[in-house]
Amino acid sequence: MEVYCASRHDCTEETPVEAPLYSLQTLLLAAALTGLVGIALGLLIGRRSSATNRKYRDVERKLDQVLQDKKLYEDEVVGHFSETAQLLNKLTDSYRDVHNHLATGAQSLCRGEGPVSLDQLQPGSDPAEIPSDLVDVRPPLDYAPKTSPDEKGTLHEEFGLERERKAKPAEDTTAP
Repeated sequence: MEVYCASRHDCTEETPVEAPLYSLQTLLLAAALTGLVGIALGLLIGRRSSATNRKYRDVERKLDQVLQDKKLYEDEVVGHFSETAQLLNKLTDSYRDVHNHLATGAQSLCRGEGPVSLDQLQPGSDPAEIPSDLVDVRPPLDYAPKTSPDEKGTLHEEFGLERERKAKPAEDTTAP
């Protein structure tokens, strides 16, 4: 057994210090593993604190904020149009009530002799039903019909242009 002394003065046989039992290979392996763990931790911490990663997190945070704002805006729009539809339905009912009031007044006051005849509007009438006076309504034509087959139609390139035929001036046959 070899004896190692901490210093020259302490080296006596009475206080022996034993040598460590680790071989050089074990120490090198431990140093390599410690180095690899240190490098891995360094890379992990470096990536978390890098400028690129911070920018990426900022962009993600801004995107999340924009998506939340968009969702709130969409909810606001839906709420607005729902309330508008309810108010328009109330307005329609009020107009119907005013019209019916005027119709009743016209019938009772004019006794059917007035120039205007107002009919009562039914609140439960089907809005998809077309009144009989509007059944045979045709949309306006986007062209003028021809009066004769030889006439140029409105889509012809010369429609509406009056071209005068210039007669060739007769040459003077009289000589001076």
